[in-house]
Amino acid sequence: MKVCGFSFVRNGVKLEYPFLEAIRSILPLCDEVIVAVGKSTDDTLEQIKSLGPKITIIETVWEEGLVQGRVLAVETDKAFQAIPDKYDWCIYIQGDEVIHEKYHPVMRESMQQYLDDKKVDGFLFHYTHFFGSYAYVGVNAGWYRREIRIVRNNKEIFSYRDAQGFRKKPNDKLRVKLINAYIYHYGWVRKPEAMREKEKQKIKLYDNNAAAISGYTEYMNDYTYEKATQPVKLFTGTHPAVMQERVNAQNWAFHPDPSLKYASAKDRFKRVVGKWTGWFPGEYKNYKII
Repeated sequence: MKVCGFSFVRNGVKLEYPFLEAIRSILPLCDEVIVAVGKSTDDTLEQIKSLGPKITIIETVWEEGLVQGRVLAVETDKAFQAIPDKYDWCIYIQGDEVIHEKYHPVMRESMQQYLDDKKVDGFLFHYTHFFGSYAYVGVNAGWYRREIRIVRNNKEIFSYRDAQGFRKKPNDKLRVKLINAYIYHYGWVRKPEAMREKEKQKIKLYDNNAAAISGYTEYMNDYTYEKATQPVKLFTGTHPAVMQERVNAQNWAFHPDPSLKYASAKDRFKRVVGKWTGWFPGEYKNYKII
């Protein structure tokens, strides 16, 4: 069994993405990792090169005119399409996602178990979404619970919408196995000033309306984690080993409101129903669990 990882990144240093940790977290499982590195204004490219001989870099230029985050899927596909035919499985990781090493055995075992079962297009992971600091996780029902992060090396598969998941041509949902492994998502944990800048840049990937961009940018100028109506709970587990240095270096304080249990009445309803039934009303599912 041969496994290739793939990812994409641009300006990862300036925007404080844990992109190096993300790639390092899948390296032990991969024979090679292909990274689409967008033209950056920092030393992201040089840092990717420092990761060693398993890394293959594709230098790209992002298509700025795309909206609704489509450019993120385009960059994902550039890396995926570059994966040689000799590989069986492909592990996808985004620049703000990290896999704990404790999940490596179940990932490896699952890929081996279903290697020859062509009914299985990929594997579905659970998610832990950190918010505000490395000590808290978001519990709002709006956070997505699961997503596909391993796919078969089938070039009929493509990145869907804004690169949250995958589909197969012409537009079919992938048939996947849910495995007991989590993706740790750190997209909303970085210095507040870096968070503001990241979001200002991100809105331009989703909307080409000048008024909308200006309004969101103005909102983010004064953004603090405490101002967000995000219910959180303490994280009681351990972070991946590759993240420990970054976790220890946190130099900002986050003081969430402990009385905030739900973001809204809708959030309360969804979470109560989900707790007792396992079904979250209105949950988006871009996959078929088999």
